[in-house]
Amino acid sequence: MSSREVVVLIVGGVRFVTRASTLQQFPESRLARMVSDDDREFKLVNGEFFVDRDGALFSYIMDFLRTLQVSLPTDFSDYQRLQREAEFYGLYSLANLLSQEHLLKPRLEILEVRFSLQKMQAFFRIFGSCSTTIEALAEQITVFTGQQSGQGWNSPFPSQKPLVPLPLERPSHHDMVFLCGTEYSAGDQFMARYVSIKPDKRKLINGTNVLGLLLDTLLKDGFRLISTRTVPSEEKAECYTFERMKRAAGLAIMVNQTPGSSGVAQARRSQVQKGK
Repeated sequence: MSSREVVVLIVGGVRFVTRASTLQQFPESRLARMVSDDDREFKLVNGEFFVDRDGALFSYIMDFLRTLQVSLPTDFSDYQRLQREAEFYGLYSLANLLSQEHLLKPRLEILEVRFSLQKMQAFFRIFGSCSTTIEALAEQITVFTGQQSGQGWNSPFPSQKPLVPLPLERPSHHDMVFLCGTEYSAGDQFMARYVSIKPDKRKLINGTNVLGLLLDTLLKDGFRLISTRTVPSEEKAECYTFERMKRAAGLAIMVNQTPGSSGVAQARRSQVQKGK
């Protein structure tokens, strides 16, 4: 039995097909002993192992054995039950990770966009509770500057001179500030600032258009608009507040694969696909 490559398990009526080596990731676990025919509680019926446990929760255990990390859905809530299942199978490294429930639960992320118009310029300030989101957004937004002739707030023609990218103002890790539009320079020359937001390739100078593109970008990134209000200040800034559930960074383990290893490993944080 130990040399068998493919193993079939029926757990709580749910059928799983996997490799024997996957079940043997932790040699001292009951699943490893099952493959070696050393655990009599698991019944072998017609070449398939019958396990009278929760089949839905076992799918998360199989995912852990395949990836060596815990990555649960944002709406998952059965941490204690899954921890109990892990202990039943002798997967104490997994049970230990699940005991750190506060690290595995998704967190609510808040982002605020402030927008105000002053003459021919539009001012933007974006504040976020998650600094990594602000960093990612800063990589998407580029401000270009250049001179043009005539009053060009609504001018459809960009400057004939090459546009120069400007760095965004970053008061802190949690916010950014930028502006677009035109301001008087000299004679009939105006300094123009255009904004581009990836993946859109346009360079926009009209603040209202930039605001629309920015809000649309946030909605596509999984944010939900929860409120709009006008901030009572001299600038009369419009404030848009968004929220989304951000998936927690997964917990992973490093397994010592040397012969005779118990498979007990130290937990570490592992970045899981973003979070949305």
